[in-house]
Amino acid sequence: MASARRLHLFDLDGTLIRGSAAAVEISRQLGLSTEIAELESEFLTRGLAPDEFAVRARELWAELTPVQLSAAFDGAPWLDGIREVWADIRKQGDYCAVISLSPDFFVTRLLDWGAHAAHGSRWPVLPFTEPVDRAGILNAAAKVKIADRLCAEFGVRLDDCVAYGDSMSDAEIFTAVPRAVAVNADHHLLGLASHSYTGGDLREAYELVRPRQ
Repeated sequence: MASARRLHLFDLDGTLIRGSAAAVEISRQLGLSTEIAELESEFLTRGLAPDEFAVRARELWAELTPVQLSAAFDGAPWLDGIREVWADIRKQGDYCAVISLSPDFFVTRLLDWGAHAAHGSRWPVLPFTEPVDRAGILNAAAKVKIADRLCAEFGVRLDDCVAYGDSMSDAEIFTAVPRAVAVNADHHLLGLASHSYTGGDLREAYELVRPRQ
């Protein structure tokens, strides 16, 4: 009997990007590293809601251009081996997706790296002429809802999913799936992960849950 296909669900900030986030990399291109650090601190330690974070980040990034966005994406400290892992997942007949609270115009670029799906918060297109729609900004609970939709789309069960994450925004998805890999994670995921990895190569994290031949 063939084994069930699996869906691998990847967080972005702090997981695929080590020690940084899309917002940090975008802000660096604009010379706003101090300002985004203050905003990140409010989000991580003082409970700033994701939609409020997005509204305030949109104000900071008023002059963001597509060229600067591309530079932020290309210059981010990505883990090694992302494309190779996703290629192997495809080879296994499984699926891989990215679900992130970060802007969709950053997250969806990972489709070119081999992800079957990439979901981020809905932002206005560049160059900005519209405000952020708060209803389109994702939160931790939205990750589980999107995972459910992807399961239906790909014909798998939530019990056939593997989650990869690093922080409090991944806690809900970690509790919803049977296998979860904490990647360079903080204390919020203690006791929630079935596996843990610290390092700079996604291939090594993936090997913890890769099906044995």
